[in-house]
Amino acid sequence: MILANLNDSDRINSLHPLFKKLFHFVKTNDLLHHDLGRIELNGDELFINNVEATLVEESLQPLEVHQNYIDVHIPLSANERIGWKSFSALGAPREAFDEENDFALYDESPSTFVEVKVGEFLVVFPEDAHAPIIGNGKLRKLIAKVKI
Repeated sequence: MILANLNDSDRINSLHPLFKKLFHFVKTNDLLHHDLGRIELNGDELFINNVEATLVEESLQPLEVHQNYIDVHIPLSANERIGWKSFSALGAPREAFDEENDFALYDESPSTFVEVKVGEFLVVFPEDAHAPIIGNGKLRKLIAKVKI
């Protein structure tokens, strides 16, 4: 997991060949006022889901994991609390891994929480079980999906 300021995103560009394209697009477009929905940057290899989410209580948000994509969470309208737990510390998922949608959910509690502020981003890798959209109210955010 990586938590950083968008202004410092160049530091992690070497971790994936599509990070530079992603962060350039995010920093040079007004995505808070962009249409909701999927924004294609490189087909299924790199895309962004621009969403408006209703934040939920910590106890109601399950942990999720992905195998084929890195998630990059970028809050646009308000700060977002996200829970985290190492994949290696998880027990069994609620159901078998959903291959088509690349996720599994877990009912375990996060071991720690981070607050991702507007102007920051959180990168979660397959080993990072995460519980996003925790809090009160609504949140406009980006969830970038970067194919591994």
